[in-house]
Amino acid sequence: MADTVLYEVSDGLATITLNRPEAMNALNIATKVALREAVESAAADEAVRAVLLTAAGERAFCVGQDLKEHIGLLAEGSGQVMSTVKEHYNPVVRALTEAQKPVVAAVNGVAAGAGFGFALAADYRVVADTASFNTSFAGVALTADSGVSWTLPRVVGPGRAADLLLFPRNIKAQEAYELGIANRVVPAEALRAEAGKVARALADGPTVAYAAIKEAVAFGLSHSLAETLDKEDELQTRAGASEDHAIAVRAFVNKEKPRYLGR
Repeated sequence: MADTVLYEVSDGLATITLNRPEAMNALNIATKVALREAVESAAADEAVRAVLLTAAGERAFCVGQDLKEHIGLLAEGSGQVMSTVKEHYNPVVRALTEAQKPVVAAVNGVAAGAGFGFALAADYRVVADTASFNTSFAGVALTADSGVSWTLPRVVGPGRAADLLLFPRNIKAQEAYELGIANRVVPAEALRAEAGKVARALADGPTVAYAAIKEAVAFGLSHSLAETLDKEDELQTRAGASEDHAIAVRAFVNKEKPRYLGR
């Protein structure tokens, strides 16, 4: 993978770091390819039990498309200009949302455009108190991509989503928390440690159950109650057959802390 994205796996936790701080972690082609490869690798690796998506530097998590590269491709009439949604953004969002393991985003600064989309695709967002979010798309005469048209209404409701998409603005950390975009806001200097603790706790947890929770929530958002009850039955049967469930029950009875295996 290119050094614009760093990838490390340690004790079941995959850490993916956007590494273009000098460009506010903007997404040029090399970075998008490397990010797609990293996210897909983490999602497919059975040894990975949780994913931490973060970024280098203090100013930005990711400001989305690298517009300097983009304007050059537009001038060339390159076919890569808009194919990036299908080739890069969509695979990243699918891998994050469909991964059979929890994903934590540590948002250290501005998350705009696709950067906002990738943060929303995570299951849990730990946000620095100096960070902000911005949909950005309409500001450059584009529609939403990177899953934002699906994730944002489900987080903030369709009315607020329409407002934030039609009239892009900076959403500061406290407002993001109040809207449900941020799950936890922490002092900027404590972000990496706090996000690491959250991700580590999830990596050490009951992975099969977490995967089932992700699937149940996504399913329930677009299906009837009757269909969701049937899905819960299916998923609970799966979770109940896991080794981790047996471990948890024994630990509870014996008043011990469970040591999960992730299977």
